[in-house]
Amino acid sequence: MMMGGMMVITIVFMLIGMVVSARLKSKFQRYARTHLNRDLTGAEIARLMLADHGIHDVKVTSVPGQLTDHYNPLNRTVNLSEEVYNGRNAAAAAVAAHECGHAVQHATSYSMLKFRSAMVPVQAVSAKIINIVFMMMMFGAFAVKGLFSIDTALLIIIACYGVFALFALVTLPVEFDASRRALAWVEQRGIVTRQEHDMAKDALKWAALTYVVAAIGALATLLYFVMMFLGRRD
Repeated sequence: MMMGGMMVITIVFMLIGMVVSARLKSKFQRYARTHLNRDLTGAEIARLMLADHGIHDVKVTSVPGQLTDHYNPLNRTVNLSEEVYNGRNAAAAAVAAHECGHAVQHATSYSMLKFRSAMVPVQAVSAKIINIVFMMMMFGAFAVKGLFSIDTALLIIIACYGVFALFALVTLPVEFDASRRALAWVEQRGIVTRQEHDMAKDALKWAALTYVVAAIGALATLLYFVMMFLGRRD
């Protein structure tokens, strides 16, 4: 019963995530066909945005894959997929500036980014703990009863999913703020025209929706286990 309900939630939000992801890819492909008026590549835009914010110790690199763009605070790199790194379109401009938005957050000690970074090791530990608990419950229910009660197991699961949900929620303002910084800069710097700005804004909106779906899914799973625990207490 426990794993069945969780499986339903996982499948539902996985399907929603796939729909949003497909829509995101469709938007990027559509906007990638419109050549940027300024004729700048994503890499050039990224370096320009970093320089405008006085950031000179972050390297812009190209990484393989599609939508694999990310900022790595550990080695101070803005990593752009090949399409974005070499692209001269609104989609490439949006993604490049967004990832640089994270670099700006890092440089200015943006509180939510610091909080999210601090949660990374906590989430990693929580993932290991919950995997152990689920394995014990799947392959040795009696062993679990021998070590601790089902209620205790549920409390551990709730604590772990509480961490996952908090991490997903904290990610939202981090991503929204990076997009806000990106869109404000490309407009103020004249990187994009009004039409290109609208394209960039729409592309980043769909990218943000992937994080929204993940956050709602994490909250739904947490609520499921909380209700299960409360139901056992009645």
